[in-house]
Amino acid sequence: MPELPEVETLRRGLDDLLKDHPVIRKVRLTRKDIRFEIPKDFARALEGHRFLGVRRRAKYILFDTDDAILLSHLGMTGSWRVAQSGDETIHDHCFIELSDGRTLVFRDPRRFGVLDLVRRGKESKHKLLDHLGPEPLDETAFDGASLYAMSRKRKVAVKVFVMNQEVVVGVGNIYASEALFRAKIRPQKAAGRLTRHECERGSSIRDYRQASGEAGGFQDAHRVYDRGGEPCVVCRSKIRSKVMGGRSTYWCSTCQK
Repeated sequence: MPELPEVETLRRGLDDLLKDHPVIRKVRLTRKDIRFEIPKDFARALEGHRFLGVRRRAKYILFDTDDAILLSHLGMTGSWRVAQSGDETIHDHCFIELSDGRTLVFRDPRRFGVLDLVRRGKESKHKLLDHLGPEPLDETAFDGASLYAMSRKRKVAVKVFVMNQEVVVGVGNIYASEALFRAKIRPQKAAGRLTRHECERGSSIRDYRQASGEAGGFQDAHRVYDRGGEPCVVCRSKIRSKVMGGRSTYWCSTCQK
């Protein structure tokens, strides 16, 4: 599943594609549902309205128009693209024809994605957004102090804790393992045992700000994720792995305490 950096990269690309604020001429759906049922008035609510910009909340992409907001989640395999001649497939579920002649297409082979509508100004009350915690890139809402306060008396492992979307949004399995390695925190450690200093280290791991759109590059920089049995890049100890919270977890028992 795409994690927050990949979704943010896509958001920026979409925002640039729509920077001239084209009008939505026509919306065509090839099915009534993806993960959930698509609103019956989906096309009618968007047609004739102008794109104003593209935002992100957690892993959700919000396309602002001068009326409704198109809410999208990529799920496991979703993607947005500008259609090219002859590239339509059975996995393309939504076509948005624009006034500049281009067509924006949502493709989702495994159909875990989401297409929904949100009333302007009501984003925080939408059922998919109303429970979400702070953004990790928002330094005014998420820092060491807030992470420390939320972790008090929590017995759950810190790896599971930071992947809780009510604690902080957008942290998936890969980035949880990588961030904990860089912060030198063992993933099994109870969140309530974190020190204030460890929370400061953990909340300041912001390398994913620099995520680029180049395909497949990040896996070449993994320090622990998916490297079970391989030598640690710092101390050469063998990287360990186990399943935690139903997800594969990787760490160095020498570097992480």
